[in-house]
Amino acid sequence: MLTALAIRDVVLIDALELEFGPGLGVLTGETGAGKSILLDALGLALGRRGESTLVRAGATQAVVTATFDTPPAVAALLADNGLEIDPGEPLIIRRLVKADGGSRAFVNDQPASAALLREIGPMLVEIHGQHDDRGLLAAAGHRALLDSYAGQGVRDVASAYAAWRDARTALTTARAGIAAAQADRDWLEHAVAELEALAAEPGEEEALAERRRTMQRAEKSASELEAVTEHLEGSAGALSHLRQAARVLERIADDHPALGEALAAIDRALIEGGVAEEKLRDAAVALLYDPRQLEEDEARLFELRAMARKHRVQADALAALAAELRERLVRLDAGEQGLADLEAAVARSRAAYDCAAEQLTAIRTAAATRLDAAVAGELAPLKLDAARFRTVVAPLPESDWSAAGRDRVEFEIATNPGAPFGPLAKIASGGELSRFILALKVALAEQGGAATMIFDEIDRGVGGAVASAIGERLGRLAETTQLLVVTHSPQVAARGATHLLIAKASDGTVTRTGVRPLDTAGRREEIARMLSGATVTAEARAQAERLLETA
Repeated sequence: MLTALAIRDVVLIDALELEFGPGLGVLTGETGAGKSILLDALGLALGRRGESTLVRAGATQAVVTATFDTPPAVAALLADNGLEIDPGEPLIIRRLVKADGGSRAFVNDQPASAALLREIGPMLVEIHGQHDDRGLLAAAGHRALLDSYAGQGVRDVASAYAAWRDARTALTTARAGIAAAQADRDWLEHAVAELEALAAEPGEEEALAERRRTMQRAEKSASELEAVTEHLEGSAGALSHLRQAARVLERIADDHPALGEALAAIDRALIEGGVAEEKLRDAAVALLYDPRQLEEDEARLFELRAMARKHRVQADALAALAAELRERLVRLDAGEQGLADLEAAVARSRAAYDCAAEQLTAIRTAAATRLDAAVAGELAPLKLDAARFRTVVAPLPESDWSAAGRDRVEFEIATNPGAPFGPLAKIASGGELSRFILALKVALAEQGGAATMIFDEIDRGVGGAVASAIGERLGRLAETTQLLVVTHSPQVAARGATHLLIAKASDGTVTRTGVRPLDTAGRREEIARMLSGATVTAEARAQAERLLETA
């Protein structure tokens, strides 16, 4: 609900502060007094384009501050946009427009964009006027209004549509994956075949490389090892000569102590020589290699490394790669079988959606009949008895099906007998359009909407009983929502719970627009003026009194 509106330096208004309460509030004044300025100012706070022409002559900027009770949906939307409002805290929207054309917006002193204001605006205020192209005139919102009037069915359709959409997404994803895999099937089968034929094992490359290095060293050192062996062993080897020397020294060792020591030294040399012989034999065995084995090992090593380069992996990863590619082939085969299951799931979810959507269409059709009857009951008192109203529920092409069902919904009217039906905004004239909107709002009154509703000159061009009927219906609407009405009708003005008078004053050089609340006496005088014109008569005051008493 709108609770306060502060305006500074907007067109003819230099400074103005207004407070609003629940129920029906009426705004009256002579033609040209500036009633539209209030709506322009409020529209500015709700995100409409900030024109520099709104800035009062001589001022540097225009400022509008609108205060509302905060609906939970608005608080949630603001939170999604990084603006936090404490529960129960008033919503204060401030909009500044500079004389040079720049503008700024704040929500509870936090910077906000005009786009965000335009998004929350319809959640706070509905403005209905002769040139309004939103709200009830926008066919895009008719389906939601009818569903709210029907009161059931949409949630089941939304759930069924989500399940159908998810099933289609899963099937599409699977098909895309299989299509991509099918393109690689030949390559996969060839790669798996050659990897399985290779049968690489982790660690095999290093083992082959080390064995190859060992055999290559053995090939290089074989001739040197043979030469060393010849120097030590055989009849001409060093050890043979040492043994011969030892046998000679044994015969003469007793002739001198040094000879005995020499013999002992030779014996030690023979022992070490024996160790050397043993080590040489061990080395010979260890370095023994088969040239054919070396060739085979080299061929295997080169094959492993070539395969690793081909697949851009390390040789030790070839075994894992083979397992991975085999698994891809298995998944490909399984995926083709799984497509049938996914297709069946799509068919089941489509059938469930069709069923829910058919039920919703039936619900909408029945609700449309009730709504048409309710609106028809409001037309005659509003001097629209020759007009007809209908709610069109028509099928949409499958490409436009959604969580909201398979129906297009639009409100249409025919203003004269035999005339074709057409959209509200295109068929009705200005006064008729406002009364059609009022009839619709009365029929839809229990379905809620924005907490504040504004009708701009809904009673233009009508009077008498029609004006009374309009006032009566506005009063009914005001029982469930805050309603502000700009009016020229005394019958409507008399029904207001609050009454604001808009007047223009001039000191000869500067013209200003002002707004003041009226007490009971002031209301009687203003309604009398509306009844009689420039000269207020006693009869007009008496009639105004009667209107106030019967309202």
